[in-house]
Amino acid sequence: MGIRAFTSQLLCEQVVGRGLRRTAYDINPETNLLEPEYVNIFGVPFTFIPHESNEETTPAPPQPKTEIKPDPEKQEFEISFPNIIRVDYIYKPELKLNLSQVEPLELDAFDNSTLAELAPIVDGKPDVTKIKGIDLEDLGRKFRMQKIAFETARDIFDQMKPGWKGNREYLLAKLIRLVEDFIDSGLIRISPPLFNLDEIRRRIIITLNLSKLVQHIWNAIYLENTEAIEPVFDQNHPIRSTGDMRLWYTGKPCEYTRKSHITCCTFDSTWEASEAFELDRNPNVEAWVKNDHLGFEILYIFEGVVRKYRPDFIIRIKTGSFLILETKGRYSQKDAAKSVFLDQWIQAVNQHGGFGFWQRDISRNPADVKMILDRAVSLSK
Repeated sequence: MGIRAFTSQLLCEQVVGRGLRRTAYDINPETNLLEPEYVNIFGVPFTFIPHESNEETTPAPPQPKTEIKPDPEKQEFEISFPNIIRVDYIYKPELKLNLSQVEPLELDAFDNSTLAELAPIVDGKPDVTKIKGIDLEDLGRKFRMQKIAFETARDIFDQMKPGWKGNREYLLAKLIRLVEDFIDSGLIRISPPLFNLDEIRRRIIITLNLSKLVQHIWNAIYLENTEAIEPVFDQNHPIRSTGDMRLWYTGKPCEYTRKSHITCCTFDSTWEASEAFELDRNPNVEAWVKNDHLGFEILYIFEGVVRKYRPDFIIRIKTGSFLILETKGRYSQKDAAKSVFLDQWIQAVNQHGGFGFWQRDISRNPADVKMILDRAVSLSK
């Protein structure tokens, strides 16, 4: 229902779009299609889309939903976890980078777009009548290696300055030198190799992969120059638990649990269902929960953008320590970035010492969960 004056057709479209968001994904067994859903909209002028039918029909009632909430009778399986909003890094006063210990950065020219187009935005939509191409070769001429080094150092500087205690002008100047040394070291490997022989094409590939360059060099500097890492907690809710989950409903497949504080575990795949079945019955597991609507999130940076990572399971094993378990069949560069920031999160929590011992692992197939749990128990002793 629109409760204020609308002067833009775009706003009307947005309101209708929100009303038409699907709320259930139940399949009709007779048609093998999703069940239709309906919405009544009042006070919003949106009449240029015709009705699908003039028949006076009453939609079928929705399928019953499963109630998901903490079970007070299973309080013994409650899991608490630190609510960390970021991790601060305390760096050594003298920055160093041993290039002999830095992994090469592999860049593939075929992973980048060779054609780019730009159009102005009018009323929230691109105006395709004024579209124009972006000359990547001209981009390579403008982005000299000195500019690439400065842009990379500036982005690393933005990530490091909260934990840097010394002079910031020194930090930026030192970072520029370290980035230049890395670029000149031959550790940037571009395939096909012919791109390395053409200076302009080499600069184009590096320019199009600046975010990867920033992340790669920052990881190397972080590993060699960090004295300590400190978790920064949410001031209002420094500690969260499974008991904080609010009641919600789902139409997804789910099953009641024995060793989880939450009434039911929802399944996004048969793989997750198999692992949940094992967690509920494995003798090494004291309590577990699927990370769904818990608020357990880890911030990470990928391609220059801050994102949120939600691991699949939190497990308290019989030794009292905790295991973060992720199910992953195909491992991508994005998953590698998540792993780096998850390792830093775990290191910060373990150094803090107030939340027990934490570790993490990745399940590559449903059959390896027993082995992962056995290894977690041995590492926590």
